[in-house]
Amino acid sequence: MQRTKEQTLAWLRTISGELATATIKQLEETLPWYGDMPPARRSAVGLVAQAGITSFISWFEDPSSTPWIAADVFGAAPRELLRSVSLQQTLQLIRITVEVVEARVMDDGDQVFREAILLYSREIAFAAADVYARAAEARGLWDARLEALVVDSILSGEHDPELPSRIAALGWNGHGEVCVLVGTAPKQLDVDQLRRTARNVDADLLVGVQGSRLVLVIGRATPTQTDGSEPLPFPAIAQKLESSFGEGHLVLGPEVPSLVEASTSAKAALAGFAVARSWRNAPRPTLADDLLPERAFAGDPLARKTLIERIYLPLQAHSTDLLATLWCYLDNGRSLEATARELFVHPNTVRYRLKRVSDVIGWDATGAREALILQAALIVGAIAEPDTVRRP
Repeated sequence: MQRTKEQTLAWLRTISGELATATIKQLEETLPWYGDMPPARRSAVGLVAQAGITSFISWFEDPSSTPWIAADVFGAAPRELLRSVSLQQTLQLIRITVEVVEARVMDDGDQVFREAILLYSREIAFAAADVYARAAEARGLWDARLEALVVDSILSGEHDPELPSRIAALGWNGHGEVCVLVGTAPKQLDVDQLRRTARNVDADLLVGVQGSRLVLVIGRATPTQTDGSEPLPFPAIAQKLESSFGEGHLVLGPEVPSLVEASTSAKAALAGFAVARSWRNAPRPTLADDLLPERAFAGDPLARKTLIERIYLPLQAHSTDLLATLWCYLDNGRSLEATARELFVHPNTVRYRLKRVSDVIGWDATGAREALILQAALIVGAIAEPDTVRRP
């Protein structure tokens, strides 16, 4: 015998507690993740299931209440439940709740009521998806603001004790060395494509846009390669990311041991980006250390310190002959014969000493660009010497 709607509602209110109990029992029997939850969270999930049944009764009485489904059902859950229960698990919860109610209705044989359950389950599934979509959107906006804050801290060099925890909150997967890449921001920045490109080269990124500049903090996603090969060098990673930048110069800072020390790489990259236009044939990307002369001329103290510590002092400590030979070679327009005459040595001796210079510091004085770097190092090194020390 078919019931009236009023009779069905009265019957539903009578068995709502029974349905909630049956649903919890079914969850325990069929969903392993539910049994593994702490008691407080299991209780919260049970409240959601019970609220779903109660909300269905209200909806069956007045279908126009559909817009309030999400608030009715998910409002009973604490906020942290969204972080501990995935959308997939929520849909499993909905499915089991509907199955329990359907099984009870099938015994009763009410076709109209069964159709109402199917319609409501559709509405509740869409409501769940909407709740999780809103939560994801809010988390995405929060992550973007946090990422911008972390990049700003790195660029400014602030030693904030909370920086490591903020980096961890962003899900940073980088291991070991880090570099900072600075260039011009494109008109339309596709951050998702940028991150996909980084993942393809086994890298992780922090992305920051500051006005017209695009700043990338690059780390390696895995410390070692699974096949035993050497990891991709940072200049090669920067080359892969080059197409995501706008027109103009692109400067890669030096490697630093960890993300917390990335401000050193960032300062070098920013200083190099500011003077990159002074190198007419600058490649893209350009290493910040290849712009050491221009950076030193522009007043960058980090560039002057780098020139002295990586070129001037090692040569001075290794051999005064090497330092003197380099001075003479550069002062004589990179002429082997003129240098040999001034030093009263054979040209082959000059060649040998220049090779030793290259072995000690890694720069070759016979190249035009590297000769400029070395000459700048000699100049700033001599300026930094005490007055009692004379140039060779």
